[in-house]
Amino acid sequence: MDLPSTRLSRIVDPALSRIAQGVSVIWVILMAVIVINVLSRYLFDQGRIEFEELQWHLYSMGFMLTIGYALVVDAHIRVDVFHERLSPRARLWIDFYGLLLFVVPFCLVMLWYGWDFFIYSFNIGEISASPGGLPFRWFIKSFLVIGFALLLLAALSRLSRLYAGLFARGT
Repeated sequence: MDLPSTRLSRIVDPALSRIAQGVSVIWVILMAVIVINVLSRYLFDQGRIEFEELQWHLYSMGFMLTIGYALVVDAHIRVDVFHERLSPRARLWIDFYGLLLFVVPFCLVMLWYGWDFFIYSFNIGEISASPGGLPFRWFIKSFLVIGFALLLLAALSRLSRLYAGLFARGT
C-alpha cells in the first residue's frame, strides 16, 4: 500500500535521499582503501594500521548516514514469512507500532548515551590505542549520534505517513 506523503515526510525524505546519494561515494573510497591495504600487505609485506582503521571508519560512516534512508524507502529487513500473510491494513498497524514502541525509543536511548560517549571522547582528545592508528576518535563516534538522529527523523517521517495512511478518509 502506498502511503500518503505528509508535511514532515516531504521535508525529511528528500533530505535523507540527498544524504544517501552524497554518502554513496564512501563505498567506492572504502573499496579502494581495502584494495590498497590488501595489496600492500600481500605484495609488499607492509600492513598499515591506519588503513585498517580507515576501513571501519568509512564503513561506520556509510552505514550510520544511510540507515535512516533505508527506513524511508522501506528497505529494512522484516520477517516476510509473517508479514506477507497479513492484510495491508494489519501491516500498516504493525509497522506503526513497531516504529512507535521499538525504533523511536531505541533511537532516543542511543542519542542519550551516544552523546555522552561522543562528548567524553572529544573532551579527552581520544585517539586510537594502536600505534600508527588514526587520531580524533571522537570524529567517528560523532556518527553514532548523527546516524541515530537521522534514523529518528526517518522514523518520525514514516510514522507520520503510516498515521496518514491508517486514518485517511475512505480507508
